[in-house]
Amino acid sequence: MAPERGEANAQTVIDIKDLSLVFETNDGPVHALSNIDLAVKRGEFVSFIGPSGCGKTTLMRVVADLEEPTSGSVTVNGKTPEQARLDRSYGYVFQAAALFPWRTIEDNISLPLEIMRFSKAERRERIEKNLALVNLSGFDKKYPWQLSGGMQQRASIARALSFDPDMLLMDEPFGALDEIVRDHLNEQLLKLWAATRKTVIFVTHSIPEAVFLSTKIVVMSPRPGRIHEIIDCDLGRDRPLEIRESEAFLKIAHRVREGLRLGHIHE
Repeated sequence: MAPERGEANAQTVIDIKDLSLVFETNDGPVHALSNIDLAVKRGEFVSFIGPSGCGKTTLMRVVADLEEPTSGSVTVNGKTPEQARLDRSYGYVFQAAALFPWRTIEDNISLPLEIMRFSKAERRERIEKNLALVNLSGFDKKYPWQLSGGMQQRASIARALSFDPDMLLMDEPFGALDEIVRDHLNEQLLKLWAATRKTVIFVTHSIPEAVFLSTKIVVMSPRPGRIHEIIDCDLGRDRPLEIRESEAFLKIAHRVREGLRLGHIHE
């Protein structure tokens, strides 16, 4: 089950204060993020949503120590992003599955464990556990090309979970999949989140996906990316796909849509 709300609010695991990021280019400075303030609590599922180029992925990359802010501060589990990365505090799931085609599924999942020098027996145990979590038991000897796009992305999630990080950072992992597969993976991701109690940061362009998955939605404005609004998603723990037709769901979706519209107007 997912954590109780009081439990989830017990500790801030990502703390961002007055963060801005400017990229220097040949055509001049590009202001990617501006004055971002955000606190993410342990066990929350937080989605970033906004127009293309608004800095959603850039903000996630700052948390992951893949980009360095120009000003402001960010801590992850009370540490700098660099230290959190070195401590393996998070697993990262990319837009594409990014599986090595010459390695089997089990060998792809095993890769971070090999780098971390886990024993062969422990690698096997973790591979089996995480394949079961993403409903891929029995596919360990397959190669990526033998799996559908949705199955490849599930294998990518299993790899990100293999070393048991505190957090999952997910950059539009289902964006390239068709709607039926995407719906199925959304349901599976909610079950996985409930089972693991991980903190999840999730980037998406989809309003229904953000509302269905999240406990909190961060609505961002066009570049320079700012947080226009933070919306709580109080839809309870159990969320069958049918909840998308409920009044509560549609009300939140409308608020997100209005936030995106107003974010454009205010620029």
